[in-house]
Amino acid sequence: MSIEEKESAADSQGAGQPATQAAARTGSRYRFRAGVAAAVALALLPIGWIATGAGASAAGKSPAANRGAPTTPEGGIPVSKPTPFTTFQPLTLAVPHRPVNLEIKVSAPVTGRSLPIILLSHGHGETNYLSSMHGYGPLADFYAAHGFVVIQPTHLDSKVLGLREANNPEAPLYWRSRVNDMRYILDHLDKIEKSAPDLRGRLDSKRIAVVGHSLGGTTATMLLGQSVTDPATGPLKLADSRIKAGVAMAPAGNGADLTEPAKAQSPALATMKFDKMTKPALIVYGDDDFNPAFSARKNWRSDAYFQSPGPKSLLTLFGAQHSLGGVSGYDAKETTDENPQRVAVVRAMSWAYLRSQLYPGDRAWPAAVAALNRASQPLGKVESK
Repeated sequence: MSIEEKESAADSQGAGQPATQAAARTGSRYRFRAGVAAAVALALLPIGWIATGAGASAAGKSPAANRGAPTTPEGGIPVSKPTPFTTFQPLTLAVPHRPVNLEIKVSAPVTGRSLPIILLSHGHGETNYLSSMHGYGPLADFYAAHGFVVIQPTHLDSKVLGLREANNPEAPLYWRSRVNDMRYILDHLDKIEKSAPDLRGRLDSKRIAVVGHSLGGTTATMLLGQSVTDPATGPLKLADSRIKAGVAMAPAGNGADLTEPAKAQSPALATMKFDKMTKPALIVYGDDDFNPAFSARKNWRSDAYFQSPGPKSLLTLFGAQHSLGGVSGYDAKETTDENPQRVAVVRAMSWAYLRSQLYPGDRAWPAAVAALNRASQPLGKVESK
């Protein structure tokens, strides 16, 4: 049943089922349990849980109030105190001309109003479910526990849909459809609010950010102003003015430096440039993220910072590979550089960046950078322009 069909029923009973999980670390693996989140040394796992008790979300507070709010360390980075959150899935949007309905997952703090929004775009990947609304728990759970409403679509390139080999000119990447998914979500925020229990009237549609990893990172840079030319129709305008800032984790670099096989697979992506990507963005880059199948240049995935105009920041993670320690899922098999501390730094730094971008005057980002620099053995460095 689509959101459109559920709207009248949503007033009296919510669409989707609250889902929750908490985890505790044992060795290098995690056990998932329902209920209250266990205390873990690195706080890598989901911190939210289903609850009906009181708990104030920092998201709805003014920047001044947020500066005095309790903080907890996450990978050595100060972040707001975690609060309970609820997850609703799947919520369904019937999108005209899309081969299948657009399914989304919404994670939101249990309390608080005027909540800022993150659109979280999954990567392409080879797994069935991590590359869908079901993946990226280490990021989605953290952002929701720290005051954001997180909306995760399942893009058409997700393996779970079985459309990568379809007779579709956008297959297998569906890069333009990914941008359209995000636009459609923003066009229908009111319907999403009505369909998610207890969410109505709690979203701040003036504070919207986009976060993505890998191909999702490229989805983010497109929405932030990266230019692309369709060989058949000409230059495309993909930026969305409703998105105020973003975080692109391991995005694709300049299209001119793609390998010839990669250019042949997706001629449009070979035209990618960053000279018009003017929106504020944090680029997260692992200095060991190198795949010669995409580019012979080892720093290719940092291009969105170096080749775009400011304001931009770059978080370079030392020794990190494409998974950045494991952002796509808990104990994901394809993670080649599993490192809970690295993931903790990634999500704390990205949270801090978005807080300061969406709430001018909020000191979360400079405090995060200072904490990273103070570490005895820093996991990365930040530069800005």
